[in-house]
Amino acid sequence: MNDMTIAVNEANPAGAETRPQPKQGVLDIAPYVPGKSKGSNGKTLHKLSSNETPLGTSQAVSAALSTVTGALELYPDGSASELRDAIGEVYGLNPDRIICGAGSDEILSMLANTYLGPGDEAIYCEHGFLVYEIAIRGAGATPVVAPEKDLTTDVDAILERVTPKTKMVFLANPNNPTGTYLPFAEVKRLHEGLPSNVLLVLDAAYGEYVRRNDYESGIELAATTENVVMTRTFSKIYGLANLRIGWGFGPAHIIDAMNRIRGPFNMSGVAIAAGAAAVRDRTFVADSVEHNEKWLPWVTEELEKLGLTVTPSVGNFVLVHFPDEDGKRAADADAYLLERGCVLRMVGNYGLPNAIRMTIGSEEANRTVVAHLKDFLAQA
Repeated sequence: MNDMTIAVNEANPAGAETRPQPKQGVLDIAPYVPGKSKGSNGKTLHKLSSNETPLGTSQAVSAALSTVTGALELYPDGSASELRDAIGEVYGLNPDRIICGAGSDEILSMLANTYLGPGDEAIYCEHGFLVYEIAIRGAGATPVVAPEKDLTTDVDAILERVTPKTKMVFLANPNNPTGTYLPFAEVKRLHEGLPSNVLLVLDAAYGEYVRRNDYESGIELAATTENVVMTRTFSKIYGLANLRIGWGFGPAHIIDAMNRIRGPFNMSGVAIAAGAAAVRDRTFVADSVEHNEKWLPWVTEELEKLGLTVTPSVGNFVLVHFPDEDGKRAADADAYLLERGCVLRMVGNYGLPNAIRMTIGSEEANRTVVAHLKDFLAQA
């Protein structure tokens, strides 16, 4: 068969029924689209589209990497024991109840593939992380969306949608892209309202940034109940997005079940060593929190001075809403910023077509974006 024949066959819909078919529901999944990395001119001065830290990576990580780069021909530790031990040490947790993966995305997918299947339902919030729907549909289950109230999770709306088919509830706390959060009392109320066979997944990807007395990341519930798992990531405050490191903590029976479907070497030795070093560097984390505590309110206030509406955020980003006027909408602002090398995140795929999410960046990046938006809004 020559190349022309192959091309004809690939383009021929008549032959589609004879080729391998994905299982039901897979083609209903909208592929995840990451934030842009380049400006419209091909250059980027400030990338604030993916909630990455502007502080880089802990120096302790570089030292740790030297211990593994000389043994790349060897398989890594399949249980990631060094990383699990480090996480357990820092958070005061039993390492046997920790599971690690390639970003918290993999942990979320493992949970779905372990506990969901055809005929099951899983609930997530209206403006929740896009990976929830992907994980649910990928497992063959049915996603159920609960509306939010003032861009914040509505516990009653979730509970109203629980049926005998419900097997899982995903809750991002804080939520991305809104930056809002649920107080721990509300999270407990949600848990108490769920049947004991429904798994509550608390996604605390931005938990390290929160400085509210009424917030709890989910460790307490995951430690004391039989149906709660908390997930975390190293992609944000630890500055290790490129290495794809995530972890989950939950009841022993859930971690055991997940480990039975987990790939035997799902994390590289480089990621394991880097993660262990990063989680122990509390000074780096404290510096990151301090930076965010300074610039999150500054960015919020400066954007509000321009007449823009900013959803109150406890994460390392803000959701900015634009006027519904010709030439002033979010898409117009996004194009204006891209031309000037500032890359932010449009969130239309989250059901917020007239808003942009802005990561809290370096001082220069923050001031530059605010200045450009001031000029943008001042245009006739």
